[in-house]
Amino acid sequence: MKFKSPLSVQWIAEFTGAEIEGDIHQSATGINEIHKVTKGDISFVDSEKYYNVCLYSDATIILINKKVVCPQGKTLLIVNDPFSAYVKIASHFAPFVASSKMISDSAKIGDGTHIQPGSFIGNNVSIGTNCLIHPNVTIYDNCIIGNNVILHSGCVIGADAFYFKRRKDREVQYDKLISCGNVIIEDDVEIGACSTVDKGVSGDTIIGRGTKFDNHVHIGHGAIIGKNCLFAAGVGIGGKAKIEDEVILWGQVGVNKDLTIGKGAVVLAQSGVPSSIDGGKTYFGSPVSEAKAKMKEIAWVRRIPEIWEKVINTKK
Repeated sequence: MKFKSPLSVQWIAEFTGAEIEGDIHQSATGINEIHKVTKGDISFVDSEKYYNVCLYSDATIILINKKVVCPQGKTLLIVNDPFSAYVKIASHFAPFVASSKMISDSAKIGDGTHIQPGSFIGNNVSIGTNCLIHPNVTIYDNCIIGNNVILHSGCVIGADAFYFKRRKDREVQYDKLISCGNVIIEDDVEIGACSTVDKGVSGDTIIGRGTKFDNHVHIGHGAIIGKNCLFAAGVGIGGKAKIEDEVILWGQVGVNKDLTIGKGAVVLAQSGVPSSIDGGKTYFGSPVSEAKAKMKEIAWVRRIPEIWEKVINTKK
């Protein structure tokens, strides 16, 4: 998320109750989780395991829970609970705004677009030309929908990221990270009934031009889906995954977070993708491997009882 105007380090420190280390003259132009940061952004880290990743990222200002050597050109804001400080900033600059109408007065809807009864269009939503929004679709605030897009009944576009911090010492253990990101759906996309596309925590979730989803597809926060992809029913994509152009995922494929599926890959039904895979190949299984190799493996597994019986008979 980008701020409307830069924030001084002094203001941020006072607002969050943090101690400043490093350059005291910096200004922040936005706020982002570590996977999406660009120069000028505020980010946070509260685990030593990820200190170096954050400290040497593109983030300019870092909320951190321990004094460490400040890299050149950075500003550290030392605070006991960086997660809560980050949430406080996000909540302040992206507050929830209640709606009073099914279609907000601030929504922009292009010529030739038809919105069926029962659909909700939130504040500052932008919908292009010649779109068809079927009944009972929900589009949260600030989402951007391109031209010639079809959203089938029951779609939810822009729901919050599934991102929580566990506090084991509390009765209610999970603290919610406030989502201040967005969803961008490019031209000529079709999304099946009861599918969901979550907004980014602080950046964009993007569905590329010409991509088609079947029913009950879920896209996690901050995922980038390429152009002309085809996802069958029940596909689930983890947060911040990158799916390149022309990827086909058949029914009930599960894709882990923080990985890349290369251009033109095909993943057969009920497969699990735990880590990045190359494009231009067909995959199967959980965890996936190339389909031909996996089929041979399954054939040999089926022969284990036969082989075992032969071994027993030989010993006799």
